[in-house]
Amino acid sequence: MNEALQEIHDFLPCRTPQQWIDNALANQDLMLIDHAHCEKKAASTALSLMYRYVDNTDLLNKMSRLAREELRHFEQVLAIMKKRGVTYDHLTPARYAAGLRQEVRAEDPGRLVDVLVVGAIIEARSCERFATLAPHLDDKLADFYNSLLKSEARHYQDYLKLAERANGGPVDDRVKAFLDIEHGLIIEPDTEFRFHSGPVQ
Repeated sequence: MNEALQEIHDFLPCRTPQQWIDNALANQDLMLIDHAHCEKKAASTALSLMYRYVDNTDLLNKMSRLAREELRHFEQVLAIMKKRGVTYDHLTPARYAAGLRQEVRAEDPGRLVDVLVVGAIIEARSCERFATLAPHLDDKLADFYNSLLKSEARHYQDYLKLAERANGGPVDDRVKAFLDIEHGLIIEPDTEFRFHSGPVQ
């Protein structure tokens, strides 16, 4: 797992700021609620790709597995919240995913390539944040977050490979374009704490 995590650290443009870690530790109930939303959204993204690209067998298989895993994670987060007396509620989404998706091209095959690259970046950042948070959490939540690292790292790799296949070759230029945006979204101050927010002052 250390090797996979190192690959993700090399891939991402920056580490999570200490201020965000402090925000997360001070808002653990909110972190869990938003984490549940993130898992549900990740499953929804995978399913929407399956509905849109019905002739892409490799994508169908990978997204079907990913959707099942994300929904399982969603159920696990809900179970943890129930034990802790945290109520699952509606939240306004972070600017993060919307900020990344602003640059997605409108027409295929560029649209599919970009959606897959964005998916890879979101999964990589989730993995980095689970690993960053785990040492600071209570044992049960730390164990859970550590248990998610392997699947999130695989999802990131699956998305990148699918993007390269959709593009018919490397996607380095698109990855760089989206990582430049991601850097700002992670480093610049945010107004509300979310799992993928920037630091809240």
